[in-house]
Amino acid sequence: MKNGLVALAFNALVVAFMLAPLVVVCLVAFTPADTLQVPWGDYSLRWFRAVFAHGDLVQSFWNSLFVATLSATLAVVLAVPAALAIARHEFPGRQALNGLLMSPLIVPHLVLGVAMLRLFALLEVRGSALWLTLAHVVIVTPYALRLMVAALTGADRSIEQAALSLGASHWTAFRRVTLPLMLPGITGGWMLAFINSFDEVTMSIFITSPQTVTLPVRMYMLATESIDPMMAAVSALIVGLTAVVMLLLDRLYGLDKVLVGQR
Repeated sequence: MKNGLVALAFNALVVAFMLAPLVVVCLVAFTPADTLQVPWGDYSLRWFRAVFAHGDLVQSFWNSLFVATLSATLAVVLAVPAALAIARHEFPGRQALNGLLMSPLIVPHLVLGVAMLRLFALLEVRGSALWLTLAHVVIVTPYALRLMVAALTGADRSIEQAALSLGASHWTAFRRVTLPLMLPGITGGWMLAFINSFDEVTMSIFITSPQTVTLPVRMYMLATESIDPMMAAVSALIVGLTAVVMLLLDRLYGLDKVLVGQR
C-alpha cells in the first residue's frame, strides 16, 4: 500500500526478469520439434514421454532424491549441535571450528571433487552411494549451519533460562523451547542443503559411478552428446514438482510456520 507506481513497476520488472528463463524453458518443453524452440500454436507432450521412457534419467532422479534427502538430513543433524556451540558458548577454538565448518563455501567444488576422488580411491570405496552422500554432506552443511546460527543469534535466550528456572531439565528446555526457536533455521537450512545437494554437478562428476549417477550429472552427460528439448522437459518437470510440493506444504502446514516461525 505504501509503494508508488515506480516502485511497483520496478518490482514487477525484477520478478519478470527472474521468472523469464523458467517460463521459456517450460514452454520449450512442449515443443513438437526436434530442436530447442518455443512452440507457437502447436504443443506436444512427446518430450515428457521421452523422459519417462528414458530409464537412465528416471533412475538418476531417484539417485539424486535419495542422496539429497539423506545428505540434507545428516547436515542438519551435524549443524544443530555445532550451531548451539558456536552461537551460545565461548570456548578456545570457537572461531576455528566455525571457519572449518564454513570452509567448503570458499573451496572450489572442482578441487573438492578431485580431493574426494583421491580419498575414495585410497579407501577403495568408489561407487558407493553412502560415500557420495557423505561427500555431499561436506558441501551442504555450511548452508544449514549458517541459518541455524542466525536463528539462535536472534532468539531471546531469557525464554530458555525461564524454563530452566521453573524446573525444566536441559533436555526438556531444548526440546520444548530451543528447538522451536531454531525451527525456521532448521527447515530453511534443510531446504537449502537439499537444493544444493540435488543440483550439485561439479564435484559429483568425479565421484559418481554408473550405479550412482545423479540427475544433474546425467543431464550433463546427455548435453555433451546432443541438446534436445528433452532437457527442457526434465527441467519443467522439476519446476512443476517443486511448485506442487511447496503448494502442498503451504496448504497442509503453512510456509510461514516452516520458514518464518509464525504461529
